[in-house]
Amino acid sequence: MVKTENIKNAMTVDVEDYFQVSAFEQCIARSDWDKLSHRVEKNTNIILDLFESHNIKSTFFVLGWVAERYPDIVKRIIAQGHELASHGYGHQRATMQSRSEFRDDISKAKIILEDLSGVQVTGYRAPSYSISKDNLWAHDELSAAGYLYSSSVYPVKHDLYGIPDAPRFAYRCESGLLEVPVTTVKIINKNFPAGGGGFFRFYPYAISRWNIQQVNRRDQQSAIFYFHPWEIDPEQPRQHEASLKSRFRHYLNLHKTEKRLIRLFKDFNWGRMDEIFLKDT
Repeated sequence: MVKTENIKNAMTVDVEDYFQVSAFEQCIARSDWDKLSHRVEKNTNIILDLFESHNIKSTFFVLGWVAERYPDIVKRIIAQGHELASHGYGHQRATMQSRSEFRDDISKAKIILEDLSGVQVTGYRAPSYSISKDNLWAHDELSAAGYLYSSSVYPVKHDLYGIPDAPRFAYRCESGLLEVPVTTVKIINKNFPAGGGGFFRFYPYAISRWNIQQVNRRDQQSAIFYFHPWEIDPEQPRQHEASLKSRFRHYLNLHKTEKRLIRLFKDFNWGRMDEIFLKDT
């Protein structure tokens, strides 16, 4: 397919390992993380290879926990011209942290990433899009910690996250922080997820492509797409103790993700979050 859009969309990767996802937090103890088979380094390097071969520049939201253990990932992200951003330290949902715990988490992650990379980290994404109506103070804390933008709000209704009536496109918070919500498509006055992740694996590819086309053509806006390193890894260890719903969401169509991503790379124009959304700030 020939690219038809002049608008550049934001390609993003949330760098975490398979055992750190919120869906498994009830069956995998944090104290066991270092005992498990780690696959994030290998999978992130595969993604970096894919981006290099398709001339894609992206934003990597990296967990501080991962960066500490695999600093070469951080160094390669910078060396290849991608944006390094923060996913917090230990993948704790912001909705499960006190304000002081959140402050410590985002500050610790920022220091680790900046010390390893030698570059300023200005972007943040909350684990599981966990900035909600009940903790909008998180935007104030991010601004105070030196972040310039967040991509932590999903304007949908979901059992784990979402602010359904939040703006669909980038907006300024009272603190001055720029919030860049993950992409949705509006159909009959309802927002539907269109930004990647499990929905990208669930929908037929044609639907995902149509969704982004609508955002580019009808809304005249840049889309924000995200995925995780574990989503290209169908051989990852299975968590049989997790609920049926969690296993369905996590393992669905993992074997199809890489091929779908390559189609997505070719069908649209892609770039870094900071270069798309901070260019006029």
